[in-house]
Amino acid sequence: MQNDDKIYISYNQVHKLTKETVERYRINENYKPDLMIAIGGGGFIPARILRTFLKRQNNKNIPIQAIGLSLYEDLTDSSLNPEIIGSQVIKTQWLHFGPSYADTCPLLGKNILIVDEVDDTRTTLAYAVQELLKDIEEEKRKFIEVNAAGTPVPETKLAVFVLHNKKKEKRMELPDPSIVNEGRYFAAEETPDRWLVYPWEAIDIDEHTTKSSLQENPKKE
Repeated sequence: MQNDDKIYISYNQVHKLTKETVERYRINENYKPDLMIAIGGGGFIPARILRTFLKRQNNKNIPIQAIGLSLYEDLTDSSLNPEIIGSQVIKTQWLHFGPSYADTCPLLGKNILIVDEVDDTRTTLAYAVQELLKDIEEEKRKFIEVNAAGTPVPETKLAVFVLHNKKKEKRMELPDPSIVNEGRYFAAEETPDRWLVYPWEAIDIDEHTTKSSLQENPKKE
């Protein structure tokens, strides 16, 4: 343990951090999200736990959409240009609202909460926001086409929730400055620039939990 520079995060820590963050930022009172978008695979479990602490909208649980994004450094194509490794993102999965939304604009008028486990270089988060903004603009165009001139376009607001924000220089800024400027960037905890190991990545969950407990209570070691 003494030579292990990794930080081990337990399921209990994730659960408690999520609850505390919803309360600290008053997310239910001040933002009132009605759609979550989880970035896979790190954002899936936090998003599900987060839904437990978010108030139901229209007497329904807040829906979760899943998107898949991969940095080129995560891929194993040896032909890739080394200059773009770690800085360029590709979509492996994107939003799918189903046929019942075919003639609607499911993003317009929504408070959308983008969920991931960690804000590291911010490359993936920035890309997610950038692509969502494109989709929102396309929905605005369709809305204007089918509605009478002068009809107000419903406002969409984006927010970000991460379990951990690494205190380091980011490669990119969020393309929507209002997320930070208007207080819609929700980081549960800030951490040093170290390797974070989440429980859903563990091969041996008992060993992982033990390491997490020893880091929280080093006197037990």
